[in-house]
Amino acid sequence: QVQLVESGGGLVQAGGSLRLSCAASGPPLAAYTMGWFRQAPGKEREFVAGSRYLTSSTAYADTVKGRFTISRDNSKNTVYLQMISLEPEDTAVYYCAASQYYSASKLSPGAVQYWGKGTLVTVSS
Repeated sequence: QVQLVESGGGLVQAGGSLRLSCAASGPPLAAYTMGWFRQAPGKEREFVAGSRYLTSSTAYADTVKGRFTISRDNSKNTVYLQMISLEPEDTAVYYCAASQYYSASKLSPGAVQYWGKGTLVTVSS
């Protein structure tokens, strides 16, 4: 059983930066493909970024490429999402996700085994 706890959300002006953290308790994260998803009000949850287990290869949604960076520190059992040049359209609840031995960097929502409870990011214009 993996428990995921996100932190680092908050209110930021457009053009600003935030770094989200996802701390995991339970089995080592090295065996898990990790991802970040987000859900804006009235919209479906969408994939944002992923980091494959074993290789740490990454994947990003087109809307965040070049602005967001996912990274992981397996020794700390923590995954990060560095976000720069934030836009009002990035406003959403951001969720950390994990799937053991998932072979792609881009996590499919249906393949997620564990979800965090989310952290709210609000970008003001």
